[in-house]
Amino acid sequence: MARTSALPKFVQLSETLIREIAAGHLADGARLPPERDMADDFGVAVGTLRKALADVEAKGLLDRVQGSGNYVRHRPAVNSVYAFFRLEMLKGGGLPMADVLTIDRLAKPKSFAKLGGDNHGHRITRLRYLDGVMIALEEIWLDGAIRDRIAVSDLSDSLYHYYRHELGIVIASVEDRIGVETVPDWAPAAFHLSPGTKVGYIERISWTATKEPAEFSRTWYDAKRANYISRMGKG
Repeated sequence: MARTSALPKFVQLSETLIREIAAGHLADGARLPPERDMADDFGVAVGTLRKALADVEAKGLLDRVQGSGNYVRHRPAVNSVYAFFRLEMLKGGGLPMADVLTIDRLAKPKSFAKLGGDNHGHRITRLRYLDGVMIALEEIWLDGAIRDRIAVSDLSDSLYHYYRHELGIVIASVEDRIGVETVPDWAPAAFHLSPGTKVGYIERISWTATKEPAEFSRTWYDAKRANYISRMGKG
């Protein structure tokens, strides 16, 4: 088991704030604490905090008023690193992290035939966390043609960030099927729930802007620790 490369600190902080705003922990129009106080609370340098706030502002979720402060703005959808990560702590929000269990190049199961044209695929298994709390077990498949080999050191906590910046694959939409399943037999001892335990389940196909399937994944999550949340704006 190996921890994937962490996203830059300012990106982690930006994503934390974005998820806190989405969860309603930061109300629309609320004034954030002074920057120096926020930096102390998060344990970062003021410059790192300001870089994060600039990113949140660029995404339309913050008004920075010179001499007055930073004010929260709510928007229904934001193009952030974890825009498609739908699991949140029971109280809402939480910064996602991941530990890689395995990366293997294997023959694809027949049911995955539509995922690219190669007979083989890259199978990645991971443990997922929110704010350091283990919440889920993941299995992700990519088409074998995208790269001969994928190493743990190639990946970051956000696979979609890796797809965009390393593989040139931009995920534009996802299709999720939600249900209840049992933890699979291959679940590691490190996972806090035993094989056969009934848990929340997400089966996902991720698509590019040209409607090409780019990823197939399965997630088994602990509904006592996390909720699946999908927020939509007005139609």
